[in-house]
Amino acid sequence: MPGRRVLIIENDAVVRRSLAEQILAQEDFATVDCATDTVEGAAFARARRFDAMIVSAQMPEGAAAFARGLRAEGVMWPVLLLTADGAAEDTVGLGAVDALSKPFRMGALLNRLRALIRVFENSDDAVLTIGPYTFQPASKHLVEDEGRIIRLTEKEASILKFLYRAGAMVTREVLLHEVWGYNPAVTTHTLETHVYRLRQKIEKDPSNASILVTDAGGYRLVP
Repeated sequence: MPGRRVLIIENDAVVRRSLAEQILAQEDFATVDCATDTVEGAAFARARRFDAMIVSAQMPEGAAAFARGLRAEGVMWPVLLLTADGAAEDTVGLGAVDALSKPFRMGALLNRLRALIRVFENSDDAVLTIGPYTFQPASKHLVEDEGRIIRLTEKEASILKFLYRAGAMVTREVLLHEVWGYNPAVTTHTLETHVYRLRQKIEKDPSNASILVTDAGGYRLVP
């Protein structure tokens, strides 16, 4: 996974600080934002892109109700609910949601968080961040911060999606197999042509790529 952004909504300052420190200590997480209540948390969630949210159930309206409200507004980031003493929350219809009971081991929380992100990124609701763009694989769109939409072909979207999920360099041969399958008529030249066209769409300077770069016999995305 490339560096992920997480939002923590927790009213206990000690728990909030501990979670932030532990998550930031992991190589696959880059940024953690914290909120003390659901009002502040909702403002964060609406204004920024996150890969996941951790929400304490010890909020006045409950974590699931909070997540349901965000879903109604179209905020689809996956949510890890922290519940007290095994208390169950109604998560029906919330999509990418998991729950973890307090007290918990940090390793268990990190495993749940990573699994939740992986499941979400493979769903139709996935919204991924690639450079200055928001990437919607299901609709084959890249959206710039100012709102401009870049439309991708099916193969272009598949290339970006696989490279994003790999989080590292992918050889041309592997990328060919993953995007085109077993097809003897398809060569690395086919892939290079698609990469060239994709760079024309997403790079400010296609001749000096900074997002979709060539690396050691393959390609990778720069976070």
